[in-house]
Amino acid sequence: MSEPRTSASPRMLGIYLNDHLAGATAGMQLARRTAREHRESAFGGDLEDVAAQIMEDREALLTVMADLEVPVRRYKVYGGWLGEKAGRLKPNGRLRRRSGLSTVLELESLRIGVEGKALLWHALLAAVGEDPRLDPDRLTELLNRARRQRATLKSLHEAAAATMFGPGRTEPREAVVGT
Repeated sequence: MSEPRTSASPRMLGIYLNDHLAGATAGMQLARRTAREHRESAFGGDLEDVAAQIMEDREALLTVMADLEVPVRRYKVYGGWLGEKAGRLKPNGRLRRRSGLSTVLELESLRIGVEGKALLWHALLAAVGEDPRLDPDRLTELLNRARRQRATLKSLHEAAAATMFGPGRTEPREAVVGT
């Protein structure tokens, strides 16, 4: 009896999924921090929901990896974690407090991450016929959730950008979403 396999070699699949796990780790850290920073804003609830979903999606990826017998490469997980921490060091126009630029850039980073995650679920859906260990219903559910996250983040980003860069702004200020 032959083993089910995806069209990619097990090595390439392992690299691909571990790279996404590194991104999911960074995205989870960023989403939690962003939600915490905006807890008191009108859209704090939306950010908390997205952060919780991103954590669940990372767990779903770990489940897929286990189902496909892909080992977790801890150094990539640590790299994703460290990369998110290093991203906090970027200049934002202020020395001691957050700038509205921080909010806009964080939302852009989250949008990019969610787009990458949607592409992951889409790619795995394309491989369903090659590997019966992949659950097409679960992957479709995850893809649809990523699309909803993308729409939420788009709306929040538009509001933050309008606050930060709207007409009449001469001094940068915090782009507090929904306030």
